[in-house]
Amino acid sequence: MVFDEPLQLASGTAFGPYQLTVETYGTLNAERSNAVLVCHALNASHHVAGVAADDPSDIGWWDNMVGPGKPLDTDRFFVIGVNNLGSCFGSTGPASIDPSTQRPYGAAFPVVTVEDWVHAQARVADRLGIRRFAAIMGGSLGGMQALSWAVTYPDRLAHCIVIASTPRLSAQNIAFNEVARRAIITDPEFHGGDFYAHGTVPRNGLSVARMIGHITYLSGEDMAEKFGRAQREPSADGAFRYGYDVEFEVESYLRYQGEKFSRYFDANTYLLITRALDYFDPAKRTGGDLAKALAPAQAEFLLASFTTDWRFPPSCSREIVQALLRNHRPVTYAEIEAPHGHDAFLLDDSRYHAVVRGYYERIARQLGLGEGSAP
Repeated sequence: MVFDEPLQLASGTAFGPYQLTVETYGTLNAERSNAVLVCHALNASHHVAGVAADDPSDIGWWDNMVGPGKPLDTDRFFVIGVNNLGSCFGSTGPASIDPSTQRPYGAAFPVVTVEDWVHAQARVADRLGIRRFAAIMGGSLGGMQALSWAVTYPDRLAHCIVIASTPRLSAQNIAFNEVARRAIITDPEFHGGDFYAHGTVPRNGLSVARMIGHITYLSGEDMAEKFGRAQREPSADGAFRYGYDVEFEVESYLRYQGEKFSRYFDANTYLLITRALDYFDPAKRTGGDLAKALAPAQAEFLLASFTTDWRFPPSCSREIVQALLRNHRPVTYAEIEAPHGHDAFLLDDSRYHAVVRGYYERIARQLGLGEGSAP
């Protein structure tokens, strides 16, 4: 979708024209009441579920959650995925051509926030003729967007589903993001963000940034079970090589993840999105009072957290729950014992999926959408 009218950003910049890439699943009913917006996390996109038309190997990032007969059942709900402004999967971002210069925006692309994305998503909803969403859902950074929707456009969503998320980043999380950004910015191939003109890519910095981020998505328990202290290519007697190349399996795994990421993700986009994470703090405008910040919300809420998620631990979700209860908002909360850390929200866990399925069953009943498929 192309939008000619500039979008007023939180930074004070008006940006436009711009394009947002959108993918939909299911059918919008005649009442336009069954729409669900799924907001993506850092390195995901509009491609939420199913197989990409142009690449059979490209499976949607939440394919185990969204689809016919799945917890978010596209036989009953009309699901929308939007690639956020500043991303690198089709929407206007730093690698896009600036019409005023005919060169990639690069470092000139403005800083964006979660609130900016929400305003842009609202324009998508307007374009599709959707006045009110049955639900808005997201995990991690996507959950921040869902929460922002609830207070920014309170009359435009009936349900808000926030999974493995937080009302603000901790100092530790900001620190991890800063180390990742410095890895990119100090890469000699970064060229101040205008590496496109130089025909280079700061692959080393982007790879290290991904390695840092990936560590925070896994739990110590999960890493121990997957890798332990296993050596990559141990000698017969198990002796070390006494060098700095790959020695342990976990090193090999992280290098693989980093190198793969550096081949498809944009370095400037990584900077933008991690900074948007840092800036998110709805209670900042209310002197730190989260209940006061969430007071405008009119939706019903589902929140879910995972016991081994040390990036956004259950205490973060509980803080949101308590703030909502202070405002007498209806809240369902599930704290799920799972070994997979922050990434648990993307994985198949029967208890977690049962919670989400049950919640959407309730929404479907409220809307009179009929019976869903058996799990």
